[in-house]
Amino acid sequence: MLMREPIDVMSPEFRADPSPFYARLRSEPIQQVEPGGLWAISRHEDVQYVLKNPKLFSSTFLQQIMRPEWLAGVGNPLSESILTMDPPHHTRMRALVSLAFTHKTIARLEASIRQVAGELAEDVRRQQEVDFVQAFALPLPAFVIAELLGFPPELRSKLKQWSDDIISITASVPEPPERIAYLRSSLAELQSFLREVITDRRARPREDMMSELLVAEVEGRRLTDSELVAFGTVLLVGGLETTVYLLGHTVRRMAQAPKVLARVRAEPALIPSRVEEVLRLDSPFQITLRLTTQEVELGGVKLPAYAPVAVMMGSANRDERQFEQADELVLERRSPQLLSFGHGVHFCLGAPLARMEAHLALEELFARCEGFVLSQEALKWNHSLGIRGPVELPLHAIPARRGADAGARSS
Repeated sequence: MLMREPIDVMSPEFRADPSPFYARLRSEPIQQVEPGGLWAISRHEDVQYVLKNPKLFSSTFLQQIMRPEWLAGVGNPLSESILTMDPPHHTRMRALVSLAFTHKTIARLEASIRQVAGELAEDVRRQQEVDFVQAFALPLPAFVIAELLGFPPELRSKLKQWSDDIISITASVPEPPERIAYLRSSLAELQSFLREVITDRRARPREDMMSELLVAEVEGRRLTDSELVAFGTVLLVGGLETTVYLLGHTVRRMAQAPKVLARVRAEPALIPSRVEEVLRLDSPFQITLRLTTQEVELGGVKLPAYAPVAVMMGSANRDERQFEQADELVLERRSPQLLSFGHGVHFCLGAPLARMEAHLALEELFARCEGFVLSQEALKWNHSLGIRGPVELPLHAIPARRGADAGARSS
């Protein structure tokens, strides 16, 4: 039997289209991949099992991956965040941050999100030739994060730069000296900025989440400044990366399926199910990492203790054992078992906000644009082990016909 080369999840081919690689992994569901000989968990049932069993599969491995030796003296706030904790520490931290991340907090943003989305969509309709990421997919969630945390709106580009820098860091991939120097400077700048915000909110509280986090208290305990910096970083990365790439993936797929777009425009009530299908097929968060705490048998394979595990939500969401027509967009699909926002104790706190942003954004966009034509240039994908999305999406937007179009909304 011929031995095949292990799949490299950081390769350009994988980044461009992971679906055939996922299919190969699911055919032999527990196997090692590069970089670093990670044990890939690719089937839905197994991924779900790993995510709901933190006693067997520890999130603390993320601390090592996110904090390479060359960050000594600077640190990575994401590596000290709620993402890298196991219960009971994670339980206490989540209880604290949940006090500020409420449905009321999210609901108060709805009107402003719709207004900004409408203004951005009108710009896309008017300009027609745009990079969709820069024209729409980035500015909207950047506005939301700025509103949520009380950041100056002019920081839009800087917020995305910080977020991109953080998610590109992994101890398993070597970096050249000039890149190391740049990343150290970028992370130092981010942490300095967040500490300035914390100092300001402590002196002058506002109606924003950072002010609410400062006074959040559970059993007499409040968040430390370092914990506030870490959670602010989580919100920055999660809030930007999820929605930027979700919007980009959605419009890319709409351009490839004009009949589906026409139906969604005629029936805006279908937008939520459309968003769920994009989350299933093109989840922004594709892979997370865990470490076995003891020998574990999974999928008929015995994983040794302290084995690094790549948990492939992107593959699980395409598992043909769980979803019929798993690689196709099915508009009326009911998919209660999506793993795009995780599962178990680490299920994403920001999932309701991301969904609301996407629903409102697409309502406003589809009301003003009846179609999209993608550029023939090859897409450029971001550089990250766990998150996948286009960094640029040049396209031509076809304006909706005013008045004559049932899907149009006056601006």
